[in-house]
Amino acid sequence: MVKEFLSQKGVRYQDRDVSVNRAYAEEMVKATGQMGVPVTIIDGQTVIGFDRGRLEQILAQRQANKRPSLGITIADAGKVTAKNGNGVRIGAYIGSVRPNSTAEKLGLATGDIITEFNLRSIATSSDLEQALTQSNPGSRISLALIRGDKKITKEGIF
Repeated sequence: MVKEFLSQKGVRYQDRDVSVNRAYAEEMVKATGQMGVPVTIIDGQTVIGFDRGRLEQILAQRQANKRPSLGITIADAGKVTAKNGNGVRIGAYIGSVRPNSTAEKLGLATGDIITEFNLRSIATSSDLEQALTQSNPGSRISLALIRGDKKITKEGIF
């Protein structure tokens, strides 16, 4: 039942059959003090037996802690532009855009420099990462960016 539940939730897992592998059985007892199965360990939290409520709670906590992503790789624009000899610009430099990501849907491109996220000034890649952690999936977002010599604004759903 646990494997079916995790599969339905789209959670990848490793199945360790303690009945055929003594080392797995010893590892389970050492980690949990339990000999009963199933034992499920998610993000260091142990669930003995099929406790649907506890499993759902752990998975919900995992989802809440998941950092939202635009689907881009970023670096400090100041470092990249100085290195390329284009003059120093502040912001978050986009190194790549993942296909089918929020960034691609917004029309962001490699080489763009994000200078503002939801009216918050972005001077470094860390600034953008911090701003992203304060945004919720499904919320409206706005970006200001530099593409070449043009200033562009983008709006969409995170």
